[in-house]
Amino acid sequence: MTRPRLEVADVFRAQADEYLATYGGNTAQRRVLRAVQDCRTAALGGHVEACDQCAHRQIAYNSCRNRHCPKCQGPACARWMQARAEELLPVPYFHLVFTLPAALAPLALQNPCQLYGLLFQAASRTLLEIAADPRHLGAQIGFLLVLHTWGQNLLHHPHVHCVVPAGGISPDGTQWVRGRPDFFLPVRVLSRVFRGKFIAGLKRAYAAGELRFHGALAELAQQRHFERLLDQAARHEWVVYAKRPFGGPRQVLKYLARYTHRVAISNRRLVSFQQGQVAFRWKDYARGSRSRTMTLSGVEFIRRFLLHVLPTGFMKIRHYGFLANRRRTQTIATCRELLGLANAPPTEAPLSTITQEALPTQAQNPAPRCPQCGQGRLQVVETLVPQRLLYKRHSPRPSPPDTS
Repeated sequence: MTRPRLEVADVFRAQADEYLATYGGNTAQRRVLRAVQDCRTAALGGHVEACDQCAHRQIAYNSCRNRHCPKCQGPACARWMQARAEELLPVPYFHLVFTLPAALAPLALQNPCQLYGLLFQAASRTLLEIAADPRHLGAQIGFLLVLHTWGQNLLHHPHVHCVVPAGGISPDGTQWVRGRPDFFLPVRVLSRVFRGKFIAGLKRAYAAGELRFHGALAELAQQRHFERLLDQAARHEWVVYAKRPFGGPRQVLKYLARYTHRVAISNRRLVSFQQGQVAFRWKDYARGSRSRTMTLSGVEFIRRFLLHVLPTGFMKIRHYGFLANRRRTQTIATCRELLGLANAPPTEAPLSTITQEALPTQAQNPAPRCPQCGQGRLQVVETLVPQRLLYKRHSPRPSPPDTS
């Protein structure tokens, strides 16, 4: 795999101490900070590989496998994609986006489990309710939601992406209700129902004492200030965006490969890191999606990156309706039967093409040929102990060599 000349890990290694001295960070953020620095270095150990045909030997260090690491998403994404490929139906798919208003985003930073969970809940219940309404689709739908918390400039911008087939199961379960190929559900109706459900859920959480307020939000602990915030949020239209439908299962899989396991910024968007300043490419959607370059101090870059660290154990990809985990196999079979595909094989996963476009090389070729002779296979001949185990916690740990 061709390594980007600059990585997020390089910025972390150079500026982590200054960031921690300035902001401290919570436990989850500090864990990500360390994991990204250690990923594919001697700190995590590894193994020596030797070619079975020539004298070539090389060291392969272990990955951190942290879900926020820019280098560790390929293999997990490939496994997840393969499972999703077997569930795709030969119908159009739509892509919708539900966005949390900017006025409520700071509250989400202080209460991520509560508000991100409520974002999933309000968006999913809105879709299920409107789709079941006979005035619209009149069917039980199935879909997945993916949480993203960032914008292209790395600032906090929580929203969920929805991928949903254009159709569903009739209320009596006897037929497949086909949706229009160019229109799924009215976005204005979705927006207003979504807004109502989210605000109602937020009021319940407040009444139950489940929300925390500190710093600039401390005054929201007083009910009158909290209600004023909700009144302001309710007066505006909330953004629900429907993109053009996908062309078919192949395009859906390609989308999933690129977006479901994405982190706040990839290494390939980095341009330079000089004198403590990080430059990276971003799309300015407010100005016609123009490609621009933004420069931040290393500490500010780390701060923005770590804004998007999710609470430990929080699920960022969730399935609903006939794609819900507890009954997915059965309901997918029902959908295929209603579509007249009961005896047809599952949708073929075009992974051979898509992984070349969307996944790292090591995710595609877990057992590569020897890069020296091109004929032999690399075999593990020695295991390397993680370097960080060789040092006591109170001892300074040298910077490990980076071979990513």
